[in-house]
Amino acid sequence: MATERAGTWLPEAGKLELGSCCGPRMLSPERLALTDYEYLAQRHVLTYMEDAVCQLLENKEDISQYGIARFFTEYFNSVCQGTHILFREFSFIQATPHNRASFLRAFWRCFRTVGKNGDLLTMKEYHCLLQLLCPDFPLELTQKAARIVLMDDAMDCLMSFSDFLFAFQIQFYYSEFLESVAAIYQDLLSGKNPNTVIVPTSSSGQHRQRPALGEASMLEGVEASLFYQCLENLCDRHKYSCPPPALVKEVLSNVQRLTFYGFLVALSKHHGINQALGALPDKGDLMHDPAMDEELERLVVRSRLHRTSRQHRAQEPGTFGFHRRDKLEAPERVPSASAPTPSPYRMTLTASRAGHRADETHQAGEEGTEGPAGHNGWYGRTPDTQEEK
Repeated sequence: MATERAGTWLPEAGKLELGSCCGPRMLSPERLALTDYEYLAQRHVLTYMEDAVCQLLENKEDISQYGIARFFTEYFNSVCQGTHILFREFSFIQATPHNRASFLRAFWRCFRTVGKNGDLLTMKEYHCLLQLLCPDFPLELTQKAARIVLMDDAMDCLMSFSDFLFAFQIQFYYSEFLESVAAIYQDLLSGKNPNTVIVPTSSSGQHRQRPALGEASMLEGVEASLFYQCLENLCDRHKYSCPPPALVKEVLSNVQRLTFYGFLVALSKHHGINQALGALPDKGDLMHDPAMDEELERLVVRSRLHRTSRQHRAQEPGTFGFHRRDKLEAPERVPSASAPTPSPYRMTLTASRAGHRADETHQAGEEGTEGPAGHNGWYGRTPDTQEEK
């Protein structure tokens, strides 16, 4: 099987695996059996090294301020944490299985409140959420994921967050695998011999049309046992990620015939496949993220403390332009009818200048005297266009 989990190349033991949440396997027999170059290729280490060097060259002026060693440390820490894919181009997000799993996890953590609040969204609305994390995320992938949920319903129907998320996980993570499955399914419908099935490459498979819903052959489906034989060979022949064959066999062993989208629905709802992928929690825990909840709670408390502090400072006498009323103030002069109307932008005097003469006060306001807080122009100046008669 060619399921790729870029998960054992770690800077230190105990860190999150690259592409799996099953725990580190630092001395696994599989790793020791690989040569150096095979290991680097299987774990996509060179992909991350190339990306790190490209970013280093693009931002060398900023990076030179704190050193190249620190840059590489922070870069690979972000790779381990799965935050390196945020706001990156789609070609990078889909470059490795770990990147795909990290994007799925980021999408869940950022927008799980949609499901927590019980909101239902359309396909286009979910696509907008995806574009917040990846601006050039293709609409086609979102449409295919929505089709798994909606089946023969209109594409503008509402979907729950959990239904869309698990369908999107299968479609996004196993996209090349599903393109080849669609080709095999079409060949089986047309009566071709499964032993001579020509499986398209990932590049050509992107333009292969999936079976159209509503066709009589699509509703009848194909024989499940024959379908599994083709998929088992497919997993053995290809390098890209695919579900574990044992779990695929378990899905197909429960039925005699099945349709293409019926197969995709079964994959998206299978508990074992979700665990094998390792990007999302179980459906029952989908709305729970203690680490994120704790961080959000800290942000809320910090925001409340900041707001309370600002309100307290604003209510203190003599601060931010508020005047003390516990001292006698100089009586205000009542302007005569011939006197010019004061500018609405002219600010009042502070308590420290309340005993000054009114004519000196008027002159200070015209010259932009600093306010009590020491900020020049805090209280504004009289507009230059306002002329005294």
